[in-house]
Amino acid sequence: MSKKHKRNKRGSRYGLQNVTLCISTALVLILLGLVIMAGLTGRNLSLQVKENLRVTMMLGQDMTDNEASQLCKKLQGRQYIRRMEYVSKEQALKAAAKELGSDPTEFVGNNPFTASIDLTLVGDYANNDSLRWIAKELKAIPKVTEISYQKDLVEVVNKNLAKISAVLLVLAVLLTFVSFSLINNTVRLGIYARRFSIHTMKLVGASWGFIRWPFVRKGILLGFLAGIIACIVLAGMVYALYRYEPEIITVLTWRELLITGVAVLLLGLLITGICSGVSVNKFLRMKAGELYKI
Repeated sequence: MSKKHKRNKRGSRYGLQNVTLCISTALVLILLGLVIMAGLTGRNLSLQVKENLRVTMMLGQDMTDNEASQLCKKLQGRQYIRRMEYVSKEQALKAAAKELGSDPTEFVGNNPFTASIDLTLVGDYANNDSLRWIAKELKAIPKVTEISYQKDLVEVVNKNLAKISAVLLVLAVLLTFVSFSLINNTVRLGIYARRFSIHTMKLVGASWGFIRWPFVRKGILLGFLAGIIACIVLAGMVYALYRYEPEIITVLTWRELLITGVAVLLLGLLITGICSGVSVNKFLRMKAGELYKI
């Protein structure tokens, strides 16, 4: 009866260790998942900001609507143009009259505005280096008088996005290091209780691979369960965020959610598997006398 009680007590202790390892790993994976999700969301948000920057082509007074239409067709083949909008002289005049509250032709006698083409660029080209040669190329087109865009705004946007990306990268590296250390310590504590069993198997001639594999397999299984728990918690957070702000779906799409989920599962399997193997190897290298000193 006493032996059975001891086995039950030992089994409950190992079960509690497994639950602790699973929960602690899940918590770490949730933090890693949030960093990955933030990085992917920030990337999409930066592309949206860049793709909303406008480049305006001012056309000459003598350019007709038909010539402007032909020019728009030619521009559609340029790889850096995402979208374009032609604004005729009449449209520019109506917009100005609505904004000023009076018709400018009443003061100057004719339409002072010129036609223009508003361009939005592909996100990768929305930086000052690319915009310089794009502006030079567009200005070389006949009857294009001026190319205008907000140089200062482009520079500020790109600098801020670069800073955010750097912060997220540093945070991801630090968090990965901390998570590996925490999970490694938790795994090692679980294997520590089995150190004498490991030594016994080594004495009867079992190979290191034979001894190591059950612990690694168990660690991978716990890592997978922790990854599933982390994915469920992250999905709940995203759903709550979506209920609060439905527009989040424009920058946090199913693609980003799938990448985050796969990354969390792989990190759970990889970290727990590596930590289990490293911890078992540590005890395999120890001699019998060293096992009592730790």
